[in-house]
Amino acid sequence: MMQEIEAMMEVMESAFDPRWGEAWNHAQVLGSLQLPNTHINIIDAHGKKWEEGAVSAGFTLSRSAPYEEELLLIAVKPEYRRSGLGRLMLSIFLSEAHDRGAERVFLEMRINNSAANLYRSLGFKPIGQRAKYYTLADGSRLDAITLACDIQANASGE
Repeated sequence: MMQEIEAMMEVMESAFDPRWGEAWNHAQVLGSLQLPNTHINIIDAHGKKWEEGAVSAGFTLSRSAPYEEELLLIAVKPEYRRSGLGRLMLSIFLSEAHDRGAERVFLEMRINNSAANLYRSLGFKPIGQRAKYYTLADGSRLDAITLACDIQANASGE
């Protein structure tokens, strides 16, 4: 598991802009992965499941509960963005969440997240907003939006 965490942290360090304060530290990742029903998926630059020794290009981290799953983190290294890896990872996440029994998945993002269009294109819809949820590096606050996707509708193409 430690090699996976290191691969994930390598992506995290390059993928998250420090001004937004979204990146997790090593202890947060390790603590999360020690909890039951937490899932990690790391891919390489070719969109394949990451193996030790390969270059990690992106990851998802999620937590499941009965009939639902939450996407805690998703990241793609900047040099691999706009190559389809983010869409691929989200599709894999939705499929695996469905296989684990989820009927609905959730994610939360900052209001100005550039991935919003990608999420919406895969069936995520806004269901709530948290005012001043994120504390930015400069101390200012930014709203969060909660999105949900009905996996049954997504899986059937509706």
